Amino acid sequence: MKIVGLLLIIAGWIVAVVGPLITPSTSGRMALALIGIALSIFGILGVLNKAHLKHALWKG
Repeated sequence: MKIVGLLLIIAGWIVAVVGPLITPSTSGRMALALIGIALSIFGILGVLNKAHLKHALWKG
C-alpha cells in the first residue's frame, strides 16, 4: 500500500507539472493542476496514512 500511495503522489505531481505543457487554455491548465493536487492529497491522506496507521507502533 505504501508503494501505491507513493505512485499516486508522483502521478499527481506529474499531472500538475505537465498540465501546462498539454493545454494552452488557462481553464484547462487550472483543471489539470487541481486534478494533480487532488490526486497527490488522496495519495498522502487516503492511502499512505491508512497504511501507516495499520502498522503503527502504538498498536503493538
